[in-house]
Amino acid sequence: MNRILITGGAGFLGSHLCEFLLEKEADVICVDNFFSGSKDNIRHLFSQPYFELIRHDIIHPLFVEVDKIFHLACPASPIHYQYNAIKTIKTSVMGTINMLGLAKRTKARILLASSSEIYGDAKIHPQLESYWGNVNPIGLRSCYDEGKRVAETLMMDYHRQNKVDVRIVRIFNTYGPRMAINDGRVVSNFIVQALRNEPLAIYGDGNQTRSFCYVSDLIQGLIAIMESNDFIGPMNLGNPAECTILDLAKKIIALTKSSSKIIHKPLPLDDPVRRRPDISLAKEKIGWMPETELEKGLLKTIDYFKRMVKP
Repeated sequence: MNRILITGGAGFLGSHLCEFLLEKEADVICVDNFFSGSKDNIRHLFSQPYFELIRHDIIHPLFVEVDKIFHLACPASPIHYQYNAIKTIKTSVMGTINMLGLAKRTKARILLASSSEIYGDAKIHPQLESYWGNVNPIGLRSCYDEGKRVAETLMMDYHRQNKVDVRIVRIFNTYGPRMAINDGRVVSNFIVQALRNEPLAIYGDGNQTRSFCYVSDLIQGLIAIMESNDFIGPMNLGNPAECTILDLAKKIIALTKSSSKIIHKPLPLDDPVRRRPDISLAKEKIGWMPETELEKGLLKTIDYFKRMVKP
């Protein structure tokens, strides 16, 4: 039986990954400090005999025996990662060093959940893995953007110098049940505002684009690259279907049958204008492609938030 460690296992992505791996009869150790993760995301797993929860902050070393490490720990929404910028970059740098040290000692394969944010406000479109990015190193978002970039550097250096078995994925916007109500990401923001019949706040003119991948598709991609033996990454994982923020807002208002209006606010600093993954590499190397259409995924996500949001 595989012993699998998931850092950030009580978070949005981590909790879905814990669930999926337990269904595949893995022995899962979930590690989280609950800075942005929630026990409610994994409470239904507590009765599983092969599920273990450790409350731990990975900026401190962790000593366990494992075969694989999914390193997902890091606040991923601007509200959370800017709340304590130093903590965010410590998680990406010191946390990654600690997880790589653990992988080196136990000879475990380790996957880093990096981010499309490493491309910054991209000058090429769509974004290919060979693109080095356009990131402001001293901006408000750099604790996250540069943290992930350094984490990728550490992964490659441990791989080259210490022969650690690594995988790097760059995750584009992902959505679905268990997103935090207050995480400030556009899908959850819009759904919560629409369910409360509050105005949907669009930053700028709304013509900036994002690509939205449903969570179950993303989990399949993570599993596929972790199990692949011939490619370490970096690899983009995301849905190449591009959508403007204005269109997303209109779609969510229609799907929730909300009376919300759309309002416009100033665009935040360093906010990327266009974001869409080129997933040719994922198709070629691991045979992965997202299957869930935006409307279908949004309906599942709306159903989840209907249970969570008090009107």
